[in-house]
Amino acid sequence: MQEHVTDAMVGATVDGRYLIQSRLARGGMSTVYLATDMRLDREVALKIMYPHLAEDPSFLERFVREAKSAARLSHPHVVGVQDQGFDGNVAYLAMEYVPGHTLRDVLREKGALKPRLALALLDPVVEGLAAAHSAGLVHRDVKPENVLMSSDGRIKIGDFGLAKAASTTSNTGTLIGTVAYLSPELVTGSPADARSDVYSVGIMLFEMLTGRQPFTGDVPIHVAFQHVNSSVPAPSSVVPGLAADLDELVLWCTAHDPEQRPIDANALLGELRHVRTTLSDADLDGHSEPAPPAAPAVKQPVPAPNPTEVLRGDQNRTTVISPSYQHTRALARPPEAAVPDPAPAAPTKRQVRAQQRDQARQARRPEHSLRRNPGRRGLLWIIVLALLAILAAGAGWFFGLGPGAAVDIPAVSGKPAGEAQSLLDGQGLNYRLEESFHEEFEEGVAIGTEPPAGEQIRRFETLTLIVSKGPELFDVPALDGLTVQEAQSRLEGMNLALGGRNEAYDEEVPAGQVLAQDPAAGEQLRRGTPVDVTLSKGPRPFDVPQVIGLGQDEAVAVLEEAGLEAEIAPEAVFDRDVAEGDVAAQSPAEGSVVRGDTVTLTLSKGPRMVEVPDFVGEQVDDARRALEDLGFRVEVNKILGGFFGTVRAQDPAGKEVPEGSVITLTVV
Repeated sequence: MQEHVTDAMVGATVDGRYLIQSRLARGGMSTVYLATDMRLDREVALKIMYPHLAEDPSFLERFVREAKSAARLSHPHVVGVQDQGFDGNVAYLAMEYVPGHTLRDVLREKGALKPRLALALLDPVVEGLAAAHSAGLVHRDVKPENVLMSSDGRIKIGDFGLAKAASTTSNTGTLIGTVAYLSPELVTGSPADARSDVYSVGIMLFEMLTGRQPFTGDVPIHVAFQHVNSSVPAPSSVVPGLAADLDELVLWCTAHDPEQRPIDANALLGELRHVRTTLSDADLDGHSEPAPPAAPAVKQPVPAPNPTEVLRGDQNRTTVISPSYQHTRALARPPEAAVPDPAPAAPTKRQVRAQQRDQARQARRPEHSLRRNPGRRGLLWIIVLALLAILAAGAGWFFGLGPGAAVDIPAVSGKPAGEAQSLLDGQGLNYRLEESFHEEFEEGVAIGTEPPAGEQIRRFETLTLIVSKGPELFDVPALDGLTVQEAQSRLEGMNLALGGRNEAYDEEVPAGQVLAQDPAAGEQLRRGTPVDVTLSKGPRPFDVPQVIGLGQDEAVAVLEEAGLEAEIAPEAVFDRDVAEGDVAAQSPAEGSVVRGDTVTLTLSKGPRMVEVPDFVGEQVDDARRALEDLGFRVEVNKILGGFFGTVRAQDPAGKEVPEGSVITLTVV
C-alpha cells in the first residue's frame, strides 16, 4: 500500500484485507471509499485519513484511542466502527457501510421541511447522540453530512471522535470542525462536552425548518464569529407561522451559555418527543414559505484572521479556527429568548387630538384650584406625600418580603419528590409538577426545575418541578423460532439490543433458530438493554447402531428405538456368511446420525450355489487354485506323503454346493 491513496488506487488493497472498490466522499479530514472486507466477505466504508494528519504522532495516538471508544458504542442509530489500523503511513478506519444518502441530500432537494418530517428525522439522530453521551463520547462534528439515511429507512449518525482526534494535529491549539454548526465554546477554544453537540443539533434543526443556515459569510471566520457574537434567530422569523414550541426548542439548544442548553442529548430527546406529541396536526403539517431575506445588516468589525489559521471555502466543510475564550456549567432550559416588543402602531389624528384635550383638561383643573385655594394646596401635598409613602412601604414589603420578593431557586436534583416539594414550599415558591422519563434518576426522584437551580424568581411566579418517571421501559418481544438476524431486528425495533449467543441441541427446533432467551418475553427493560439468546444446534448426533447379521424385524426394531427410519433395499445380495433373510449390509454403516435419519438395510439371499468341478487325476496345486477362485475352501489329505502330487479323490465333486464350502482333495 502506497503512502497516498487517490482515485488511482481503486482496486488496491489496504492492509492486505480491504479491497477498494470506489470513492464515496471526500471530507476535511479524510477520503471515504467503498471497500470489500475480503476476510469477512462484506462491504465496508473505509475512511482513509489525509497524510498530514497521519504524520502527526499525537493524532495517531488520539485516533487509536477515539476509534476504540467509538467501537465500543453499539446502537441502531450510530454507524458502527468495525476496525482501525495502519498500512505503512496510511491510517484507516473501517466502518459499517450504509447505502443510501445523507440528510444534506434531503435538504438540498427539499429545502425547508415540514415540522413533522423535520422532528421525525431528528429523533433518531438525537437518540444516537444520547447513547453516545451516556457512554461518555462527544461527537464534536454534528452536521447533515454526517447523518446517513439508508435505502431501507434506517437513520444513523457517523464519524464519532474523529474531530476530537484531529484537533490534536495543530501545535497552536487550533480546532477542526464544521463552521456552520460549531458551538461558541469550540470557536473560542473552551473544552467541548455533550452540550456542544446539542448546539449543533439546534443549528441543524433551524436549517431543517427554514431551509437555510442561521449564519453565513464570505469566509469561515466570519461565520465563526457570528456564533460567538450573535444569537440564533427564532425559526419563525424566517418561516412565519411556525409554532412557538419549535422556536423555543431551537433557542434552548443554541443558547450562548452552555449551562442554558439541555445538559446532553438524553435531556433533549425527552423534550423533542414531548414537542412532537403536543403540537397539533396543523402545527406539524403546515407552515408558510420562508420569508425573503432581510436587508443585510451592518457588519460588526471582527479581528483580521491569520491567513494560516483560516481555510477559505464552503462553511459546511471542516475548517481550522483559532481559539480564545471561556468555559461552561450544567443543565437548564433557557429563559425565553429576548425578542424586542413590536413597535406600537402610530395613533390616528383623532386619537392624538383626544389625548391632547384630556391632557389640557387635567392640567387646568389643579392649577386653577390651587391658585384660588393656597391653603388647600399644602394639604393636597401632604396627602400626596402620605400616599407615596404608603405606596413605597407597600412596594418595599411586596418586593422585599411579600409575593414579589426575589428568591434563589434551591437545588432539588436527585432528591425525593416530597423533599423537593418541601424545599420549594419552604421558600414560598409556586410550582407545578411535570413528569418525564430519565435514564439516571429512579421514579419519584426530582430531575430539576425550570428555571434551573441558582437562578432567582419572584414568589408570585410559577416554576416547574420536573420529577422522574424512571427510565423508559420497553417490553421484551418473544424471539422463539427466529433466526439471529430476525431476532436482532425485532429487538432493535423495541429499542433493545441483541446480547450474548449460546448454542444447545434440541430435537424439535431446527438448527440456527432461537431456542430460549433471557430475559423472557414480556419483561420490561431499559433502552438498549441486551437480551441473550440460545440458538438450536438441531438434534444431538449419535453413533449409528450396527444391525448386520440380525434378522430383518429385529434390525428394524433396533433402528426405530434409536429414533431412526429403516428402509429395505429392493435388491438382496448373496452372502456366504449371513443366512438368507438376515441383514447383509447397512448404509450408513458407521459414523454419526441424528434422530429422524434413514438407514438403508440390504438383506442376504444366503450363500451362492456353485457347481464343483472334478479334479481327480489333476495336480493338486492346479486343483487348489481353481477351487479357491470359485470361492471354495480347500483341504488336502496326503497319502504316502503325497509324493506325486496327484489328486486321487475329491469330496464333493460334480455337484452344486454353497459358495465357501470346504472341498477335500486326497493326494498321492
